[in-house]
Formats: sequence, structure tokens, C-alpha cells
Amino acid sequence: MHSDPVASRSADPKDSRESKNGGGPQVDAVSLAIIEQLQEDGRRPYAAIGKAVGLSEAAVRQRVQKLLDQGVMQIVAVTDPLTVGFRRQAMVGVNVEGDVESVADALTAMAECEYVVMTAGSFDLMVEIVCEDDDHLLEVINKRIRAVPGVRSTESFVYLKLKKQTYMWGTR
Repeated sequence: MHSDPVASRSADPKDSRESKNGGGPQVDAVSLAIIEQLQEDGRRPYAAIGKAVGLSEAAVRQRVQKLLDQGVMQIVAVTDPLTVGFRRQAMVGVNVEGDVESVADALTAMAECEYVVMTAGSFDLMVEIVCEDDDHLLEVINKRIRAVPGVRSTESFVYLKLKKQTYMWGTR
């Protein structure tokens, strides 16, 4: 962690990053520094963030609200699934026949599917599943995912131990 997150970036407000989709909101260096502060501690007071990035508390409050409104970020509580009763996690590769988006939409609607991404490579979709136990995992994969129209095959990668999970990638 460094003490002045803005110092590592250009202070010029014109120095901004285009979103990866090419047409989304622009995020300047100060907003990125605010995001870094919130990634370290989502409950950090706006006054403390302001001091770290060189803005007033009111200016930080406005920027955070704009970032939330634009969908650039969200502030959430992240739990360790094991401590809240979810003892089994898996990544499931899914091969699809036909429309990948309709299958992705169906999987997105399942509460157990925490992460759904369309991919290029061996699988059309990668889906992270969080379940209470092995029986629950089996039911989700066998009875629900494989029953979605268009799902041709699945391959499951059961998590044995989580070594790293971080949400700090958003500003590097």
C-alpha cells in the first residue's frame, strides 16, 4: 500500500481510462484513487478518502455517487462462503449448442451461480457455483444446469481450498 495513490498517476483530469467496452464512462486518476481507497476499506469515511486524494469530503461524496450511478463500481460486503454455511464451491465449464446468451441468462437467474462469463476457448461459459454441500452442488449441476435448453455438456472443477480472492484489480 502506498500513501499517496494519486501520485502514481497523472493528476491531469484529461488522463482517463476508457472502459474496456469502448464506450462506457471515463474514469480519471482521482476517481481511480477513490476506488482504491474504497477497495481497501469500503467503510472508509469520505473525509479520510478526501485527505488521501486531495479533495473535500463533499467532492468525494459526489464522485462516489457518480461512480455508483454510472455502474463503474458498487460497494458490497464480501463474505467467506465457508463461514456463512456454504461449504462447497466449484467452477463449471459449460459447452452450449445454439445461443450462448440465452443459456448465460438462464444460469444468471440461478441463485447459486455467483459468476457467469462467456468465454472463448474450451468452454462457451464459465460459471462459479456456491452451494451448501456436495448434495446441493450435485442437484444444481445435474438437475438444473444440465436441464437448461442448449447446454450440451459441463465439466466441474470443485474447489478444494481457496488460496487468494481479491477485488483490488479494478484500478491497476
